[in-house]
Parts: sequence; structure tokens; C-alpha cells
Amino acid sequence: MTSDIILTGDRTTGKLHLGHYVGSLRSRVELQHVYPTFILLADVQALTTHFERPGLIADSVRQVALDYLAVGIDPERANLFIQSMIPEIAELTQYFSMFVTVNSLRHNPTVKNEAKERGYNDLYYGFLGYPVSQAADIAFCKATLVPAGEDQIPHIEQARKIVRRFNELYRPVLREPRILTGGRLTGLDGGSKMSKSLGNAMYLDSSREEVELKLAKAKTDPARVRKDDPGHPDICPVYEYHRHFRPEQCADIHELCSKGGIGCTDCKKLAAQAVNELLEPIRERRISLAGRMNHIDEILVEGTRKARAVARETMSEVREAMGINYFGG
Repeated sequence: MTSDIILTGDRTTGKLHLGHYVGSLRSRVELQHVYPTFILLADVQALTTHFERPGLIADSVRQVALDYLAVGIDPERANLFIQSMIPEIAELTQYFSMFVTVNSLRHNPTVKNEAKERGYNDLYYGFLGYPVSQAADIAFCKATLVPAGEDQIPHIEQARKIVRRFNELYRPVLREPRILTGGRLTGLDGGSKMSKSLGNAMYLDSSREEVELKLAKAKTDPARVRKDDPGHPDICPVYEYHRHFRPEQCADIHELCSKGGIGCTDCKKLAAQAVNELLEPIRERRISLAGRMNHIDEILVEGTRKARAVARETMSEVREAMGINYFGG
């Protein structure tokens, strides 16, 4: 029996896409059979960039839950819960914020990059404090493993420092997490990682036609002009799809492309075929689950109830360590 615990999750700002699948969803499905697993629907953190669109966030809670279940997350093994319904996380965020400096948050590379992408010249308090909230998400259940994309490395490192500082200041009741990084999938525009906010994503519920159309329009090797020109697959976004979704054949594609033996159109068709083979059972399960939304709600209510029980226990230890459990509560 392992003592490790997993915490992972996503902000509820819309449906999930292939970048999520490559980055962490694929590994979550495997790891849920090995470790106790908590999966967070981060609706509070979604407000850091979408506070003016609460309706989108509310709808996305169920859409993201559908995506989780459709890819193979088993609610009997993984605890799905809603962040805003665990007030102890907000309380722990507040305690952590007392000893986290503004400068450390401003210098967080992921915060800086996202602020630049969104054109934020003046940072909102909640946006700047996102890593502190994330540290509380991890610490409330004493998680030690966080499956996430590479862009989350700075956040997890900051969470480690926050937990370490808390344990040094008060008493070692929390556990330092470490990240389990997945792959990274470039967006269809070829310019950056796949992202909802950048509009370069392919969603897990995409139809066969949508997959084919989006990949047909995807950027490829910019130096390749004619079909028989030697290609450079290592800088081609479409080749990433072969690596992730056709791993057994990607070496052949690499060789053919490098020698000008396959054109971009045919290459894209093969990639689309592989993506559709992956998504077909996910689409079918999602359609079936969407017809039973009451069942989805029951899963979220029960998962949140279990997570809150864990949170209450942890926060009792936290308050005792800090000496603020004045009446033994």
C-alpha cells in the first residue's frame, strides 16, 4: 500500500481538449488505479480570468465532469469535487497568503506568461495569488503527487516552498508535493501550446468532421513549399500528433517527411485518422453520460462530500499547529 496521494484538476472555463489529454488526463486514468486520487473542478480559480462570466463557469463544471468520465476517470476510484464547495481550501489559502511575498508571485514564470498572453498590465489580486490558492488545493488533502503539464512546474515548486515554510513556522502537518509531468501538445496554429484562450484547441467532443477540418487547416513546416520538398518533422506541429497518437508509426512518418516522401495533406489525413480512433469511444461515452446529468450531479455531490471530510480533518490539524483552535474546534 502506497502512502502517496494524487491531487489534480482543471479550471472550469470550458470543455477539455487534446492538450489536456496529453498533458495529464491520460496519466490520471492510469494512476487512479495505483494511488488515492482527488480531482478538482477549479471553479474558484476559473474566476481569476473569467470573473465576469460566472454562467460559463457554472456550465463548465458539468462539461468538465463529463470529459473526465468520458476519458475513463472512475468515480469509484477517483474523488471528483468542486473547489468552491470546500470552504476549508479558501481558509488555508488565506493562511498561506500571510507568508508568501508579492515579489515571489510576480516572478512566477507561469503567472508572467499568462498575464502577457491576456494583456494584463495591472494584475488582479486573485490572478496574482493563483499559485497560493493552488498550493492550498494540493495541501488540504496532503497530496504528494500532482499530474500536470510542464507549464505548471513553477506553480508546484511554489507550492512546495509554501508547504515547507508552513511546516517550519508551525509544525510539520502538511506534505510537500512533486509534479508528474505529461507531454505537451502544440496548438493547431503552431505558435504555442494548445489553449482554450488562444483559440487553437481541438476538443475531446469534436466530431470526426471537425477533427479532419481542423487538422486540414493546421500549420505545418513553414519551410516546405512543394509536396516533394524534404520536410522538417521535428518542427512541424502536425508531427506531434503522430508522436502522441500514432507512436508505432511515427518513425516511418519522420523518415518519409524528411525525404519528401509524403505530402502535408496526406500526413494530416493520417493524423486525423489517429485522433478520431482515440476520440471515438470518448465521444460515445460522453453522449451517453450527457443523457444522465442527474447522475453526474450525484457523483459531484458525493465526491465533494468526501473531499470536505478530508478538508475538515486537515484544517483541524492546521489550526492546532498554528495555535488558533481556541475552543478545540
